[in-house]
Amino acid sequence: MAHQVESMFSVRETPWHKLGVVVQDAPTAAEAIRLAGLDWSVRTEPLRIASDGRPVEACAVVRDSDNSILGQHVGKDWTPLQNAAAFDWFNPFVESGECSFETAGSLQSGRRVWVLARINRAPAEVGPGDEVRGHLLLSNSHDGTLAVRAGFTPIRVVCANTLALAHGDKASSLLRVRHTRNVVTVLAAVRECIDAVTQEFAATAEQYRFLARRGVSRADLRKYVRKVLELTEDKEKPGQLCGRSATTEAAVLANFDNGRGAALPTAKGTWWGAYNAVNEFLGYDRGRGDSQRLDSLWFGDAARINRRALAAAVEFANAA
Repeated sequence: MAHQVESMFSVRETPWHKLGVVVQDAPTAAEAIRLAGLDWSVRTEPLRIASDGRPVEACAVVRDSDNSILGQHVGKDWTPLQNAAAFDWFNPFVESGECSFETAGSLQSGRRVWVLARINRAPAEVGPGDEVRGHLLLSNSHDGTLAVRAGFTPIRVVCANTLALAHGDKASSLLRVRHTRNVVTVLAAVRECIDAVTQEFAATAEQYRFLARRGVSRADLRKYVRKVLELTEDKEKPGQLCGRSATTEAAVLANFDNGRGAALPTAKGTWWGAYNAVNEFLGYDRGRGDSQRLDSLWFGDAARINRRALAAAVEFANAA
């Protein structure tokens, strides 16, 4: 399938730990790149017209290990961020003990890669047994379709859901870095932003706790799910949903009642539970498999829906 995980590793029970190699201890950078199957590099090759060999104003991205073509239409100034450089970006954090590698790998036959490291600081406690930990995520594409993204993302420990930050694009979007010759230098400057973003996380955790204190009715829960996931009503049956939308709503409501962490006091009958029911749907139920969901959460539209879900939960909870 197009979104198949090509290779990956994870430490203990990290997100999507059913995929790839599972190890018990956090690896070094040298071990992590090997375990993730990312110990390869890419190069660009100029494109030429097949009939007469004339050069074209574009290049192909070729993987050195097997000469496979990962991208076919990048510009002449496009400069790859090599996998080794991506891991090197984490070294100051890992060597200082501030972070430890948790998962890394490649999707779509090497076209997309990611590295995730846990920040070794105290988690934010939403309530007893319900914690959220901070992570650093770097995601990259080798096919020219996406910029390098590096920054902070929180993950709910009880179910390994990737969450969104609450303060708009400034904090909720990962920092994007274009593929130019100074891409490595720019990434070094990103490190200076991490402390500021983790401070934003402290404020976000308070919003999580606010949601956990506010109850939600079944009627409002349905309105929330329909708004966030943009579900479609049946034109001939007002108030009822079309087939696929009805299935989606049923899945989210089931998560709210019996999903991962649903029995915790912070989640049971609360807007925090409602938000995490949607979050669980995005991370575990939506799409055609674990690898596609991972691709959508870190590279696709699920991240956008996730942010919309949190903003809507806060809006509904304030209005209740």
